[in-house]
Amino acid sequence: MIFNSTLKTAVLPVDIVDGDKKANFGTVERLMSRIDIDTDVVVLPELFSTGFVFDRDKMMELSEPNSGDTVAEIRRLAASYNVAVAGSFLARTASSMYNRGFFIEPSGEETFYDKHHLFKISAEGSMLSPGVTAPPVVRFRGWNIMMIVCYDLRFPVWCRNTDNHYDLMIVTANWPSARAYAWEHLLIARAIENQAYVIGANRSGRDGFGDYDNLSFIFDYLGRPIALTGDKNKIVSAVLDKDKLNKFRDDFPVWNDGDKFSLRF
Repeated sequence: MIFNSTLKTAVLPVDIVDGDKKANFGTVERLMSRIDIDTDVVVLPELFSTGFVFDRDKMMELSEPNSGDTVAEIRRLAASYNVAVAGSFLARTASSMYNRGFFIEPSGEETFYDKHHLFKISAEGSMLSPGVTAPPVVRFRGWNIMMIVCYDLRFPVWCRNTDNHYDLMIVTANWPSARAYAWEHLLIARAIENQAYVIGANRSGRDGFGDYDNLSFIFDYLGRPIALTGDKNKIVSAVLDKDKLNKFRDDFPVWNDGDKFSLRF
């Protein structure tokens, strides 16, 4: 088993072409070819392969099972570049569609999470089904990594890091600049209150909801930015340090005073 005291991470702020998987796969492939060779985790935006297409027939056409082309492509890239790849895609079961997060390791091991908090201000809440399980925590290269999807970020109880059960929270998103202030400050708050690194992986470009450029961030456990988006489609990367995180938690153990609770669905 590989154990890393540091974790090199990279966000690929894909400029998503709505409904065009081939184009989006091509963009991801080009960006992946530019990551550092020792990268451990790559994070893609929410629904990176399709974007939000709010036509039910079109969504059904684009949605896939876990055995479909999107997951197969991510499995290929994870193995080829020896990285874990996280993001979300438009998933389908026999009766429902989901905004499904994924964490796929180079070994091929897969972890999935269906977005629980659907954005009901848009058509997402009426066309997709909410997930009914808590965010998973994945053990990868000695790090505990939790993933959520976009709107989940607004709900701190959902993100609560009880007893330091995760070291890094990944947030894959399509969060427009009209709500950029909330996005950035919610990421900071989640990092501070949970004493964990936080990656906010946003798309770039624009769609019918607005523009998205320069809104990907990586924050440390104090809520300080250690990487942020520069130019459009520029990779956002940072090295996370587990030893520093553990020392901070030992020196300032506010997590000991957290309230105990359990989630009910």
